[in-house]
Amino acid sequence: MRNVLIALALLPVSAALPLAAHAEIVQHSQAETQALDLAKKAISLRSVAGPSNKTKDVAQLFKETLVDGGFSEKDITITPLDDTVYMTATWPGTDTALKPLVILGHMDVVEAKPSDWTRDPFTPVVENGYLFGRGATDMKLDDALIIASVLELKRQGYKPRRSIILAFSGDEETAMKTGEALAEKLQNAELVLNVDGTGGVLNEESNKPDYFMWGGAEKTYADYTLTVTNPGGHSSEPRPENAIYHMASVLIKLKNYHFKPDLNDITRAYFQQAGALKKGTVGQAMQSFAKNPADQAAIKVLSANYTTVGLIGTTCVATMINGGHALNALPQKVSANINCRIFPGHSKEEIGAELQHVIADPGVKLEIQEAGSVATPASPMRKDFSEAVVKAIHSVYPNLPVIPAMFAGATDNMWFRAHNVPSYTGSPIIMKTSDLFMHGLNERTPLSAIAPSINYFLSLIPDLSH
Repeated sequence: MRNVLIALALLPVSAALPLAAHAEIVQHSQAETQALDLAKKAISLRSVAGPSNKTKDVAQLFKETLVDGGFSEKDITITPLDDTVYMTATWPGTDTALKPLVILGHMDVVEAKPSDWTRDPFTPVVENGYLFGRGATDMKLDDALIIASVLELKRQGYKPRRSIILAFSGDEETAMKTGEALAEKLQNAELVLNVDGTGGVLNEESNKPDYFMWGGAEKTYADYTLTVTNPGGHSSEPRPENAIYHMASVLIKLKNYHFKPDLNDITRAYFQQAGALKKGTVGQAMQSFAKNPADQAAIKVLSANYTTVGLIGTTCVATMINGGHALNALPQKVSANINCRIFPGHSKEEIGAELQHVIADPGVKLEIQEAGSVATPASPMRKDFSEAVVKAIHSVYPNLPVIPAMFAGATDNMWFRAHNVPSYTGSPIIMKTSDLFMHGLNERTPLSAIAPSINYFLSLIPDLSH
């Protein structure tokens, strides 16, 4: 679900800011070639939920690649679940007393119809410096980069003290049951590095990186159904009570309600650091909010900006409405869906109760819908993780700003956080906002991201598994 994460990360940064220079990137030709080849093979497998789901074939491809690269077959498991599978591959560490490092990804992709695309979405194409195909960004190239980097470390003779477990879920884009199963199985992990989401932004004009982000928190997805019922009647005899007007008045109440702003260590660091990069009123408001989350002037500015309103607290918005049964009859029933993105630290039940309090109407029924998500707190600001990320990024982009962030979407990390496992996102891929087409048409990723990504992982993985 990489698109949700990156969408909130794309805070505009002034082109006048100093741009990071590239370091001398070490070429790892075998790993780079392997990553691209493996990504192309994986893209060609239509790992979409439903009939002819080929996620199990992606898992088998990854298994064969790892075994060919030196993994023991007994250390790799592929487990069926519904119409998909999940997979783990363990590289045993030298110190069995240490908890393992889990490197997490997913093998499934969002549906793509060939008739809508310029190129067939499940036929990988390398053209004009890009890899095209469903999963090129979300997230089969990331999976391939992890596998190629780990096998490169093996070739170099690296021996991890802490066991490294590669974990790939099979339905992250839909039911997310396999992510939940992986978290249950691997709840003894020391730390989770999820390479689904975050990353960096390339400047549209200079093609140099503006900044890099890693994620340490997620908001909880929740849907609530509101229902108003009425005896109805003939439309030629209007009555004071009308279910459509009743629901309309309720939705206006919710439109005008704002949840109390929230701040945690992750978002405080984000507003401080991103606010320093962002010029103008919004940047000033971000820094003011970081100092005082009750600053009403800052809240007003950030609430009016679509790129920041979702970061300052819980948001709820009406997304669907359904009502009436005939053109010539008064409505007997009207329902509306309220979609909420809940700030870490609050439960679905708590927010549902707050919505009910705002509505303050016994004639409105509120129900919480099961959405396959779980409320979790933010992960701690671990110094070992943040310093390792900064070191890895600066190995290829010296002095590039590295910013922690919270995102509105759901990833498999939430299942691990539910088991109190510190979980973070941090894909090394840096690209232009104009190239972001995950979940959309003609998905693509620049080939220029491959070599820096290999270097990033060759720094980060040893630092987290020593």
